[in-house]
Amino acid sequence: MKKIIFTNNAPAPVGPYSQAVEKNGMLFISGQIGIDPYTGKLVTGGVTEQTDMVLKNIQAIVSEAGYGDNLQNILKCTIYLKDMAYYADMNIVYSKYFSSEAPARAAFAVRELPLDVMVEIEAIAVR
Repeated sequence: MKKIIFTNNAPAPVGPYSQAVEKNGMLFISGQIGIDPYTGKLVTGGVTEQTDMVLKNIQAIVSEAGYGDNLQNILKCTIYLKDMAYYADMNIVYSKYFSSEAPARAAFAVRELPLDVMVEIEAIAVR
């Protein structure tokens, strides 16, 4: 049976989806954007600030699901960027969260993202 994961420490879903779904020791985290869960607003700044908030939101979901207080149980991330020109700056922040044994990853430039954000990241973790 699947388990729906929700925490007030990450942005509430704004549509018909869950922050994350767990089944058989695997956690599927929906794409997160740089919304501060306490203000409900997009963080100010650029892709650096947005990436930091995205990863904090993912970390909050992982923690709520009982997969640890860090991101070491993440196996795969998919990163969506508004423009590949943001790749290097995003990568600097991303590498601070995944300094060793980084997960598998793909990164794409896409035409549009919700709320015209610069970055969105989804992840898969295992217990």
